[in-house]
Amino acid sequence: MLKALTVHNFALIEHATMTFSPGLNVLSGETGAGKSIFIDALSSVLGERASVDNIRSGQDFFRVEATFDLSGNRTALALLDDMAIPVEDAGNVIFTRRFTLSGKNTVLINGCQTPLSFLKKIAEHLVDIHGQHESQSLLRPETYIIQLDNYADGMTQKLAMYKDIYREWQNAKEKLADLQKRAEERERRLDMLTWQTEEIAAANLRPDEDTELEQQIRVLANSEKIATAVSRAYALLNGSEDERGGIVHALAETKKYVEAAARFDTRLEAQLKIITEALYQLQDVEYDLNNYFQEMEFNPARLSSLQSRLDIIYKLKKKYGATIGEVLAYCKQAQDELAELADYDGHIEKLRKCVGDLEAKLRQAADELETVRRQSAVGLSEQINIHLNDLGMTGARFKAEVERINTYNIRGANQVKFLFSANPGEEPKQLSRVASGGELSRLALALKAVLSSRDQSGTMVFDELDAGIGGKTAQMVGEKIAMVAAYKQVLCITHLPQIAVAGDRHFYMEKIIEAMRTKTVVRELEGQARIQEIARMMSGDDHSEISLENARNLLIEASFKKEKWKKKAQA
Repeated sequence: MLKALTVHNFALIEHATMTFSPGLNVLSGETGAGKSIFIDALSSVLGERASVDNIRSGQDFFRVEATFDLSGNRTALALLDDMAIPVEDAGNVIFTRRFTLSGKNTVLINGCQTPLSFLKKIAEHLVDIHGQHESQSLLRPETYIIQLDNYADGMTQKLAMYKDIYREWQNAKEKLADLQKRAEERERRLDMLTWQTEEIAAANLRPDEDTELEQQIRVLANSEKIATAVSRAYALLNGSEDERGGIVHALAETKKYVEAAARFDTRLEAQLKIITEALYQLQDVEYDLNNYFQEMEFNPARLSSLQSRLDIIYKLKKKYGATIGEVLAYCKQAQDELAELADYDGHIEKLRKCVGDLEAKLRQAADELETVRRQSAVGLSEQINIHLNDLGMTGARFKAEVERINTYNIRGANQVKFLFSANPGEEPKQLSRVASGGELSRLALALKAVLSSRDQSGTMVFDELDAGIGGKTAQMVGEKIAMVAAYKQVLCITHLPQIAVAGDRHFYMEKIIEAMRTKTVVRELEGQARIQEIARMMSGDDHSEISLENARNLLIEASFKKEKWKKKAQA
């Protein structure tokens, strides 16, 4: 819902702010007061083309700011989320567009700068403008099937079931296409995987074998240095190089003397215990060093063999992974792929059958959608034609036509066309080619009168809706706009009192001269001011008591009808 529109330096508007409400918001004023400027300003902040001609004379830029409440607009909120644009809990989003004389565009959404293309994309889900010079949803054929589906009873559930099958079918098709593409390189892949798995298997790798080999090679490569060091250490402990005895002998002598002293002084028992433990440990070390030296291997052939084995492992790691674990994991993955390739034809055949089965289900689901759509197209056409007759388009014919197409998409296998003929005796033709701006606006109103309680569109703006109508037709147009406004927000620019009285809020636009400059100002009408404006729209500037009384009566009558439609909408 559009909550507010603020305009700076746009054409004749120096500065204006309008605050809108749910329901019907009416804009009226004398011819030439600048009501179309409102449409142009709103269109610009929704991403439509801007021009330096829109900038107020003597200024360098224009700026238009629109505040929307998007709390119930899931599609728009999802788009904003995709762009990481924050939205407050209340759902208020501020759209700002600034355009300079140099042609520079600045687009902000909640303070975040965004491309103009994104502004246009999200605007499609915010406002639907119907006017002589505006792009309209009725001129976008891709929306017709959505509008027909919104009208069709039970379509939501059927369409959801169809979409589930469609996505499953698409996934199966993609997998099949991928397998078929890989068939071209299957033989080459088979040869390569076979060679790789055989190479890894032939190595007979063990986890962490490379670490063990590196340790063994380090010992064998330095065996001479190790032997010299161990021999010298043993000699120091054993005393074989010293007639006075080694460390073990000296420690044994030390133990003997401390033990003798401890017999007389128990305070030496702790020291004796330490010396005794050290002696036993050093005796163990002496024994171990001797055994180590005796068992040492001086084997150049084994060293060469270990180095060759380690080279094999390094080469495999360079090809298939940084560790033996990764090499073995790659081998397992390659073996799995080999198994799949070995049963390649069988796998393709299974997928083909799966695609075929899903396509049969898809065809059945699409047939069911088409049956509902064809039935609904007849009902929608009848309802719209009734409304068109009420709106003064006697003899006009609207027809929703459902066609089968040769491909499936996310909404089925149908194309929907909207055909129209404004004149009796003429066959309905493609809507965009035969309908004028005024006819499109009334057709849109008829469509919304039928769909207003079912579709999820946002704010609707009607311009040129009252062109060439009056009397009872004007009254019917006003009533149908009010009916639509019971379900969604509507903004309507009008010259007709029969439409203006249906408004929940009424704005008046006028052109004034101030400091020798012309500008358009906007003010909201309430109470007596609104009665006077309705009277002016009925009988000109001569506000007789009769015209004022007629205006009051019209407002009272419209109020009763609006309450009835609002209660129906809330039911």
